This record gives sequence, C-alpha cells and structure tokens, in this order.
Amino acid sequence: MAVTEVPRADLELLERIAMRDSSAVAELYDRHSRTLYSLIHHILRDSGEAEDVLQEVFLRIWEKAATYDPMLGSPTAWLVRIARNRAIDRVRSRRSRPVTESTDANADEPPFESPASTPDPEGATREVEKQRALAGALSQLTPDQRTLIEQAFFLGYTQAELATRYSLPLGTVKTRIRTGMIAMRGHLQHLG
Repeated sequence: MAVTEVPRADLELLERIAMRDSSAVAELYDRHSRTLYSLIHHILRDSGEAEDVLQEVFLRIWEKAATYDPMLGSPTAWLVRIARNRAIDRVRSRRSRPVTESTDANADEPPFESPASTPDPEGATREVEKQRALAGALSQLTPDQRTLIEQAFFLGYTQAELATRYSLPLGTVKTRIRTGMIAMRGHLQHLG
C-alpha cells in the first residue's frame, strides 16, 4: 500500500514533533484541529470543554509523538483515537461529579463546527464532504447498528454498558458494532 501525500506529510510532522520541533505541532494543529474539534464537540456538546480537550489532545501528541507506530494505523487515525479517548474521559468525569456546569445554550446546533480561525474554503469544503459521507454511511446501517455505534463513539459508552443498557448479550453488541463498522468502511472507502 502506497503512502499518500497527506499521511506522508503527517508522518514527517510527527517525526519532527518527536524531535521537539514546536513549529511541527503548529502545522499539525492547522491541518487537523477542525476535524478533531468537530469530533470532540460532537461527543461533549459544549464548546468550552471541546476547546479544552482539543488543547489536551495536542499536549498529548507533543508528549507521545515518539510512540506513534505507523504499522498500527495512519497518523490521522492515531490523532482521532487520542481525541475520542480524551473526550470520552471528559464525559465519564462529568458522570462521576455532580452537575454544576451548564452546557452551551446552543446545544441543538450542528455537531460539526470549527474552532474560530481563519477559514480555509478548500479545507472547509473537504470537511463538509467528509461529514456528509460519514452521515451517509451511518444512515446506511441498520437502526440497531447505528444506535450502538453512535452511543459508543459519540457518547462514550463501553460495549458492556451498552449490553446492560439495551438488555443484550455482550457478544451481540460487539457483533453489531463490528459489522456496522465494516459496513461503514465499505461506504467510506472512496475517501481514502
């Protein structure tokens, strides 16, 4: 499998970050902050917390860039995994403490928004296309698969929690999520 230009550039940035090049973090941030922020905001539904978690993600990248292994996935997948895990950690910490903070007044706004920055029309268009493709792939799933995937990936529920919540055997939850993810991969292959 040939490495495309975008992952190659990301690999080079991660190598530079591992060598403590702070300008590489800025470049990586410019390339991926919108996507990561959208994912984090979709999970948290709070702009302030999403911005905080985004900063935590890039701090984590700075600290762990040397541990990135290209054999385990693309740089983008690694970044998304860090962002998703940090956002889910924040959701879980919310559950464990009393509610004292309010969420955004505009909680019904579209889940994919970008942090305030100079807009890049081409990049924004690519992001919208990716978001539409993801929504389209989700819509192609069975309702059972879609619900479980959304609850796991966007709300941070574990598979065991979902099994309990929906009174399903754990194996059934795992199978539905796995088959749903395989189906989505098929629908999203055109994105690379």
